[in-house]
Amino acid sequence: MVTPGELPALPPGRVRGHRLVNSKFPPIGLFEDVADAAEFEALFALQALTHPRLQTEAGNLALLPRDEIPFGIRGCSYAVAPFTHVNPDGSRFSDGSFGVLYLADALETAIAEVRHHQQAYWQRVEGLHFERFVFRGLVADIDGAGCRDGLCLPAGHAIYHPSDYGASRALGHALRAAGEPGLRYRSVRRQAATCWALLTPSRVSGIVQACHLEMIWNGTLTEVNQLSAR
Repeated sequence: MVTPGELPALPPGRVRGHRLVNSKFPPIGLFEDVADAAEFEALFALQALTHPRLQTEAGNLALLPRDEIPFGIRGCSYAVAPFTHVNPDGSRFSDGSFGVLYLADALETAIAEVRHHQQAYWQRVEGLHFERFVFRGLVADIDGAGCRDGLCLPAGHAIYHPSDYGASRALGHALRAAGEPGLRYRSVRRQAATCWALLTPSRVSGIVQACHLEMIWNGTLTEVNQLSAR
């Protein structure tokens, strides 16, 4: 198994990343309305009195230390959501016990990644003949300083296996245990493309909606269309 120390650490530098999120999950206004952790705690306690669904919308806040939340940035809720609404089925670098913010180097890469996973999920749903799924296309700015660089590993390395996540999840756990901010790695779904797996939202300096897209299911994902520029 590769260890974090075997991977070079990246220097400081602004990186732009792309991400798709299902439009049925709206941004959480509470994270956008405060400037720091103290304001958040006060407003959360106040709104919880009259908004019984607030905890469900905000997610499991116990999973994310307050000092890692980038209060005050544009799109704070987009940065935080993957860490408080963790996919219990896991992902490439997590077994589902912690969150990861995945970003791609281009919109086309984000589409390829999401298309693969949507295809794998919906083909298991019996009787689904036609459906339309709408996604928000997000653009994020991050600082890659200190993230480990998985590009030094060949495409055939075990962490890049297309379906067996054993090695990649072991690396994800090791990175998180070591307090590493994240990993740059090869996209498995788009050749010669790059992705990022952030283990903390604190490296995000802004994340905004850039477009809407739709994916059409007709027994398989047959179309991906851009609906709007915002």
